[in-house]
Amino acid sequence: MTVLKTEQLTKQFGGLTAVDEVDLEIEQGEGVSLIGPNGAGKSTFINLVTRRLEPSYGEIAFQGDSIIGMDPHEVVQRGMSKSFQTASIFPELTVKENATIAALAAEHGSFRFNFFRNQNSYPAVDELANEVLESVGLYDEREDQADSLDYGNKRRLELGIALAAEPDMLLMDEPTAGMSPDETKSTVDLIKRVKDELDLTFLLVEHDMEIVFDISDRIVVLNRGSVIAEGTPTEVQNDPAVQEAYLGGVEE
Repeated sequence: MTVLKTEQLTKQFGGLTAVDEVDLEIEQGEGVSLIGPNGAGKSTFINLVTRRLEPSYGEIAFQGDSIIGMDPHEVVQRGMSKSFQTASIFPELTVKENATIAALAAEHGSFRFNFFRNQNSYPAVDELANEVLESVGLYDEREDQADSLDYGNKRRLELGIALAAEPDMLLMDEPTAGMSPDETKSTVDLIKRVKDELDLTFLLVEHDMEIVFDISDRIVVLNRGSVIAEGTPTEVQNDPAVQEAYLGGVEE
């Protein structure tokens, strides 16, 4: 089943074409990475898909339905979740409360800001929050204030928040940015395990090529807004067009 499909997706800023007629399909359970040199259009493409930008023209379909014209929160409620480049958590709340907010949003389709008084009335939500924290290795820290976590665990919590929304597809924007080598390895192992256990569909933007080649089923390469290569990690790694695009280039 095709989860995400774009057809001739284009975004122009004045005379600059940041995304140029991109066709992309992602199937259920597939892990796809989007790579490219500086200014390739990766961030613009993600912002189009998550409805933070309007396309100049082209189509975006999620789960078979067009999402053109929808607001970002409507796309989230349809099953698309995003893990941002910097940790997006509620620092004053506990780890468990952070996960519960996302689980409530998934369960009820909108946030219930009075949920702390009635949390025990949502056993399914409570169970989901606990399961997510267990899966990302933060169950023992569930009563800790989120702001007390170290950087690596804040990023793991942010991934847990995204997973608690029970997404049909997860978009990850540099999930290991700013992590130590040990934290990076732990996070990569976590993503691989969650993908296998949940049959997770994801679209990843990541600049560490070792990570990209390690966890991707397929890689799509953008350069100057256009797709110049697509295939397995081995196929992309050996593609002359990719080597030329990166030769002497600096990644975003």
